[in-house]
Amino acid sequence: MELEKYQIDLGNLMAFDATHHFDSIPSSREELTKVCLEKGTELVQAIANALFALPATEDRDGTIVHFPQPTTKLPREKHFPKPKLPTKWELFAKMKGITKRKKGKRAFDEQTGTWKRTHGYDRVNDDKDIPIIEAKLSDEPGENPFSKRKDEKKKRIEKQEKNRLQNLKQAAKAGALPSHIQLAATAWPITGTRADVPTKSSKEELEKVAGMAATATASGGKFDRKLPGEKPLKHTGKHRKFLPVVEGKGMSSQEQEQTAKILEQLMTKSSNNILDVNKAVTMFNVKKERKRRMEKESQRSSPSKLKPKKSLKKPSKKH
Repeated sequence: MELEKYQIDLGNLMAFDATHHFDSIPSSREELTKVCLEKGTELVQAIANALFALPATEDRDGTIVHFPQPTTKLPREKHFPKPKLPTKWELFAKMKGITKRKKGKRAFDEQTGTWKRTHGYDRVNDDKDIPIIEAKLSDEPGENPFSKRKDEKKKRIEKQEKNRLQNLKQAAKAGALPSHIQLAATAWPITGTRADVPTKSSKEELEKVAGMAATATASGGKFDRKLPGEKPLKHTGKHRKFLPVVEGKGMSSQEQEQTAKILEQLMTKSSNNILDVNKAVTMFNVKKERKRRMEKESQRSSPSKLKPKKSLKKPSKKH
């Protein structure tokens, strides 16, 4: 049978002919392509015959066939992902035997006497809900405790970000990150390290950074105050102009002009393939009427030949 002649793997929709071999190498590329297409057609026909030989069930959507499990192990396109490297905190917690506890999403807030979220907006022990902070013996006189809490929180966030970037750097070196994240992680600087800080910047780089900072405002640096001795930007760049959001006087006409301009651009691009018959006939009639009018005016302006009038004499009265 044809199905026994080929090795068919319906799980992967594949078919093989282990006994096939070339008796002689084809002399030309066209002949080789023809032989390969003929053999490929036979294999595809064998797969189709094997599919129709499977038991099928009828459904309102049509005929349903369940494929068998694949029997051929195909090679992977990419290598197996490397295990994720533990962070500094995970290594420290493992060394000290610290286990992670699952915390609830809500907790009781003693300041307000209500249940609130543990994280996010309107959370527990929010700095905005604390009206009074008790002074400690270690506090310096005249120091603002609220600004101190804010500075400490800012420092904690900076430290966490530094540790996160450091962990990503180490994972990128070990190759335990996806390719796109690994490419970005190698270019991330880490604050407080001299290895990633450039020793010297060129004049062009400084001008480029200064230009980017100057045009980073909403007006593109148009209404910013210039420093004494500041030179104008070389590459100001082009910004897209939009109509005002609030409709005012003359906005409708500007919108009509903008729409007409876009429509004209679209028509000119495809004008070679479009022929407006009505417009062509109208232009022809207008030109014809104009020519007739000009001929008529030229005839009027030319001197006309007047015929002599006959003089009529009135009969005289006899007294």
